Amino acid sequence: MTPAESVYAVATSFAGLFGLLFGSFLNVCIARMPEDRSIVWPGSACPACGTPIAPYDNVPVLAWMWLGGKCRSCKAAISPLYPLVEALTGVLAVLLFRHVVPDLGAFDAGHLAAFVWYGWLVFALLGLTFIDLRHSIIPDGFSILMVPLGVAGAWGLGALGYTGIAPSWQESVVGALVGGATLGGVAGLAWLVYRYEAMGLGDAKLFAMFGAFFGTLPALPFILFVAATTGSLVGVSVALVRGKGLKMSLPFGPFLAFGALVWLFGGHDVTVRFAPWFALGRL
Repeated sequence: MTPAESVYAVATSFAGLFGLLFGSFLNVCIARMPEDRSIVWPGSACPACGTPIAPYDNVPVLAWMWLGGKCRSCKAAISPLYPLVEALTGVLAVLLFRHVVPDLGAFDAGHLAAFVWYGWLVFALLGLTFIDLRHSIIPDGFSILMVPLGVAGAWGLGALGYTGIAPSWQESVVGALVGGATLGGVAGLAWLVYRYEAMGLGDAKLFAMFGAFFGTLPALPFILFVAATTGSLVGVSVALVRGKGLKMSLPFGPFLAFGALVWLFGGHDVTVRFAPWFALGRL
């Protein structure tokens, strides 16, 4: 391994460590945000007995393993979702770093800022997925409240000369408005016609966030297509397995999040290759 490769490997390891540590915090967000509790205070504690968790029992992934999946004090079972979220966050951080900073030649302020900026987005997508699957809600902290971050990041990356898929700040503003209006309009129309909430406003706020981070075209149609396709396939499969026919509903947020991840990790390249006429239009 050359010195340059060694430096890059160390930097990638630090990205993974950052992801693991943030995954531990993300678990707190997933547990508390749906209940409108502070994600800062009090510190982490066992949900069964309320005993504060010691720092050595709060090490991502490993602590769950050496505790045998049980609280040290009361021996209550600790959900395996905790280490799963931490591990997923660490893996996504490594993948994102290698995607945004592919080599030492891209090891500059713009690419590192892009890693942090997109990192917040990826962590939010992971958090809202678990919350929406469990509670069928998307907290504003993981959607509409991230729109200003998206616009500010687009402006900052432009100032740093980053030339990746990030939109300009103008495209970011337009994307947020178009994204929110698109799914908001669909939800309103469905209610007027069918008197049925086919799509929640949380999805519209989430789509506004995507517009802020990716712009309007071609990102938003791509994300919506991937989300609708995967959502339909999973929904039909689950309905058939449960024997409830097609009259059932699934939260759409996780599928939108999946579509956004696909776009971030290669959707733009796919669009350029297979639909170059569409990828040329950016708003």
